[in-house]
Amino acid sequence: MHTMVQAGTMADARSSRGAWLRDVAGFAAIVAAGVAGYWLFPDNLALLTRIVAVALLVLSIDLVVGYCGVATLGHAALFGAGAYAAGIACVNGVTEPMTLIAIGAGAGALAGLIMGAIMLRGHGLAQLVLSIAIVQLFHEAANKASSITGGSDGLAGLMVSPLFGLFEFDLWGKTAYIMGVVLLLLVFAALKFIVSSPFGMLCRGIKQDPLRIRAMGAFVFPVLLKMFVISGAVAGMGGALAAISTQVIGLDSLSFELSANALVMLVLGGLGTLYGALIGTVIFMGFEHVVSAANPFHWMTMVGALLIAVVLAAPGGLSSLAERFLGSRGGKA
Repeated sequence: MHTMVQAGTMADARSSRGAWLRDVAGFAAIVAAGVAGYWLFPDNLALLTRIVAVALLVLSIDLVVGYCGVATLGHAALFGAGAYAAGIACVNGVTEPMTLIAIGAGAGALAGLIMGAIMLRGHGLAQLVLSIAIVQLFHEAANKASSITGGSDGLAGLMVSPLFGLFEFDLWGKTAYIMGVVLLLLVFAALKFIVSSPFGMLCRGIKQDPLRIRAMGAFVFPVLLKMFVISGAVAGMGGALAAISTQVIGLDSLSFELSANALVMLVLGGLGTLYGALIGTVIFMGFEHVVSAANPFHWMTMVGALLIAVVLAAPGGLSSLAERFLGSRGGKA
């Protein structure tokens, strides 16, 4: 018996060490990708910053869909709430970048609280319908409140102060890109901690078997609502980053199309891994940019073909292919 317990302890230690090494490798890969993007594509930093902002949105969706099993097609409402909150604050004299990010996170968290309180009353298909209705309501509200949001013309000409009073937001987007990559790393580290915590494990349990979790005495609704608030804060930071980097906010930040594309990016990369959200965003937006420039008339067909090929070849997303490859290499070693 003592030998079995000792073997189990050693196995757990090896497992935790392996997870730690994978996380270190993952963070190193994110940093390497960020540095490579800065040096290899200096003329496309605005696009790369947009990718980082959307990656935060896709990460927020992964928290709700991948870890909690809540179906949603309206997460752009949280992204747009953060963007408009930061933009309105900037127009009214709040120009410090990190303060605007915090305002975007707060607005996104509040929108997530409202969205979660409504959506979690339904189940399955009803949740999808509610999420679509919510994003449409947010879109219409922003359109009608033209005196505050600019309506269909949007908010333009946001004047943001230099970051920490030292680094100005130049025309090439260098400061915005570096700030975005650092923000992404910090948020990703925080989310890895959250999903690995007892709270994150409880969310996974609710996704797998909510009835059993209720039978154990846990309250499902508050747990899911808390994850919606965290998800909203992450999406709101992405919206604020987009507003700061482009200095323009339009109704497209609250569009159903953005929600649908973000969910497609998550499915492309893989659900419930966080890494899949980053992989799917980079692959989808990079492929879309290259193909649309090469063939402006039929690029959507080529994007659709890519999605079909990935779903058929790797139903678990591109991250599952990477895990399978690394697992086979580890087995051989």
